[in-house]
Amino acid sequence: MTGPLSHLRVLDLSRVLAGPWSTQALADMGAEVIKIERPGAGDDTRGWGPPFLKDADGNETRESAYFLSANRGKKSVAVDLSREEGRRLVLEIAKRSDILVENYKLGGLKKYGLDYDSLKAVNPRLIYCSITGFGQTGPYAARAGYDFMIQGMGGLMSVTGEADGRPGGGPQKVGVALTDILTGLYATIGILGALAERERSGEGQHIDMALFDVQVAALANQSLNYLVSGTAPVRLGNAHPNIVPYQAFETADGHLILAVGNDGQFARFCEIAGRPELATDPLYVSNQARVANRDTLVPQIAEMLTKRTTADWIAALETAGVPCGPINTIAEVFQEPQALARGLATQMAHASGATAPGVASPLRFSRTPVNDKVAPPMLGQHTRQVLAEVLGLSETEIGAHEAEGTVAAG
Repeated sequence: MTGPLSHLRVLDLSRVLAGPWSTQALADMGAEVIKIERPGAGDDTRGWGPPFLKDADGNETRESAYFLSANRGKKSVAVDLSREEGRRLVLEIAKRSDILVENYKLGGLKKYGLDYDSLKAVNPRLIYCSITGFGQTGPYAARAGYDFMIQGMGGLMSVTGEADGRPGGGPQKVGVALTDILTGLYATIGILGALAERERSGEGQHIDMALFDVQVAALANQSLNYLVSGTAPVRLGNAHPNIVPYQAFETADGHLILAVGNDGQFARFCEIAGRPELATDPLYVSNQARVANRDTLVPQIAEMLTKRTTADWIAALETAGVPCGPINTIAEVFQEPQALARGLATQMAHASGATAPGVASPLRFSRTPVNDKVAPPMLGQHTRQVLAEVLGLSETEIGAHEAEGTVAAG
């Protein structure tokens, strides 16, 4: 392993998406990530399909595309935590780990002796990250939290979707589990911060991550629009609350996203569109004026853009440095010359004999490249390896644990 975290070991007690997204990022950066799963079942998302990965003979495996998206580079160890010996094995791995990530319900690991206070006593350098719906404190702390409901509770759906009163208007979730993804990323940031602090103090700490907190934080300018003005933002479809023109428009053959970020770009757009006078009109000369008068400006821009094809507009506007782009399907994304040049679609040799597709990590290090081409593991694939190499158990001892049902090998 060559990444910047190749000297670290992570004990992954998380499942589904937010936690696994964080530990996948740590694995990409070279950390040894040991994922603890239930024998016979594993992470819930292994069964979240179709689609499922097909083996070399074209037969479906038990590996869902969902699971593959968030678990590359990890080692799977199947351990039964309901058994005392299973808990002891995981405790021993925790003693030898730098980081632990878990997303059990509030207090869920205390009964196993795997909560932060218990593990701090035996490994004071451990950085322990808990991910829950609402955090470790507050009146909602014991509630379960899922991405969709948090998008709603956390305000994202109030500003996502077509405007009320328009066709298709009403609240809309984002097309991916964005709150989970952002929580995983914030968790990784927190872990890296705790690692940096540990270099000075020599001590680990507990990181309390909540989906709800993350969603509110990620409202960014929309939350500040409310806190500054006292007026809650509303859904604007593809329009932007603070910038005009900054939305999708119909063209002669499809759609175009026009993302004008300053007055100079607006002037260049107007010149190319054959309406240079708009850029000097007092109603539209500044972004503040354009936001105030969007109701009269946007229809004029919409009418202009229908005169040419999407490709024609992109060619002309890119030459002039006016930000714009198409609305791609996901299939089209991976055919973009930029995606091909950056190698965003990857291939990984999977233990089933199949070739598993993947998406490259966006992290590009100059000296310590990421390890983003190690396929997600099959359930229990590394049970024997980890018990032998990390805990130093003999083949006889491992066999006895298997026979008792404490662990399962893939």
